[in-house]
Amino acid sequence: MKHTKTAVVTAILSLALALVGTPAQAAPKPFWTPDAMRAAVPMDSLVKAPAFTPKDVAKGQSAIIQSIPNGGGPWTGGGKVTQTAGRVFFLFNGQKASCSGDAVTSTNGSVVITAGHCVKYQGSWHTQWVFVPGYNNGNAPYGQWAAKTTLTTPQWEASEDINYDVGAAVVNPLNGQRLTDVVGAQGIAFNQPKNQSMYTFGYPAAAPYDGTKLIYCSGSTFTDFLLTRDHGMNCNMTGGSSGGPWFLSFNEGTGTGVQASVNSFGYNFLPGYMFGPYFGTDAQNLYNRAQAA
Repeated sequence: MKHTKTAVVTAILSLALALVGTPAQAAPKPFWTPDAMRAAVPMDSLVKAPAFTPKDVAKGQSAIIQSIPNGGGPWTGGGKVTQTAGRVFFLFNGQKASCSGDAVTSTNGSVVITAGHCVKYQGSWHTQWVFVPGYNNGNAPYGQWAAKTTLTTPQWEASEDINYDVGAAVVNPLNGQRLTDVVGAQGIAFNQPKNQSMYTFGYPAAAPYDGTKLIYCSGSTFTDFLLTRDHGMNCNMTGGSSGGPWFLSFNEGTGTGVQASVNSFGYNFLPGYMFGPYFGTDAQNLYNRAQAA
């Protein structure tokens, strides 16, 4: 249920060496350099698409709501979302990969919400996990926030149930400050009514996108009629957007909303639609564990 990365700090030894005049050395080069971040592949390209049969498709494509204001354009509205949303970078079995995430209000001021497959996949917890809020073409204007703990729902951890594809990270302080003290935080809510209008954000990195900028979709949502109970929306975002936030009551003027899902997956046979898990009690329990960590 929990994955913790620890660093061994040899403070006493370092102090002793400093006292005897050890020559100064350059600071270690960060793992996630701008070039390394640009080279990360969308995690979604490494994830198996949900299985389906022809009878699943016959359940009713006509049920999809078609009136959607935005299906995947750059976000130019500014506001808090340009600081709280960001890219997530990690190693999956040695492969540099990326997702998206969002900083939410929390007791510890350090919680990032993302997708379950953006913290753990095929029995492997990702390593070298960092959150880069406000990412912009290799630049990290608010720094790189390394995870000290990553978590997911019991259902995703046990069997990777796509209905519970929710993950969280608790990040370490950076320069003595907590994450949400630096970038702010979005609200978060659970057990909300379905089929409402929502906004979703992310950093898609698969064609035709390149992961350099924040993209959004907005409009009516529906409940998946195929293999899950997820929210669905007309949205063209591609791989790399997984883990990005879905907001209720989003205010375009302030860039603020209440997060109630994350980008999770799309069906290969149904292009142009994004799906995100319902934030019910299990997602709420995950959030509570993260904010108490």
